[in-house]
Amino acid sequence: MKADDTIRSLSRERVFLAAQWRYLAMLNYEVDPALLRPFVPQGTELDAWGGKTYMSMVAFLFLNTKVRGLGIPFHRNFEEINLRFYVRRPGPEGWRRGVVFIKEIVPRFAIAAVARLFYNENYVALPTRHTLEVSAENIMADYAWRWKGRWNHLQVKTTGASSLVKPESLEEFITEHYWGYAAQRNGGCVEYKVEHPKWRIWQTQEAVFDCDIETLYGKQFASFLKATPSSAFLAEGSEVKVYGGRRV
Repeated sequence: MKADDTIRSLSRERVFLAAQWRYLAMLNYEVDPALLRPFVPQGTELDAWGGKTYMSMVAFLFLNTKVRGLGIPFHRNFEEINLRFYVRRPGPEGWRRGVVFIKEIVPRFAIAAVARLFYNENYVALPTRHTLEVSAENIMADYAWRWKGRWNHLQVKTTGASSLVKPESLEEFITEHYWGYAAQRNGGCVEYKVEHPKWRIWQTQEAVFDCDIETLYGKQFASFLKATPSSAFLAEGSEVKVYGGRRV
């Protein structure tokens, strides 16, 4: 089946993927919009909050994953780590705010291959692991991935109780982009809907990002991602549905 036929077939499916996303560690960095413009898919434009452009390092648990209603043995529970930024495009209901991924890391080749086939997302398969410590006082979430012979990691430690994101806050902007956009090899863009309820979040008392940024993501991102993030929080997560994609 050709790629265009695959996308048309996929777009007729109500839900392509269903899963739980849990304990999402989110480090958010203000960046120069000129850095991201070469990655903006056709038909979309950079989205901003408070006149500023952001990209995020996000690490979380993918649990109870089903593709087209089926759970695949040994591929249901895994870590994902991604670098993403935010775009928008007009839709019939108003602005559709979405996410574009620079790179997504998962531990199994088959997961990466499916995402590349159906959405042309930039997935790579690397060894991953996580440590999660939950107590009544705080949560420590640490996600690690092995790249060029060493373990890189992203870690957050929370403080205080969780709460729903505040309206019009940076946390709301980061968590409530409900569309995904992926540039295609032969031009154009695929759009897909991501559905989940509002999330509760914990603020962090500590955030650590230790990564070989230059070789994994590119030298142009190093100065931004080595800086202190503008915000860092841990989102509780929820059940999530990812719908079939369509060209826009």
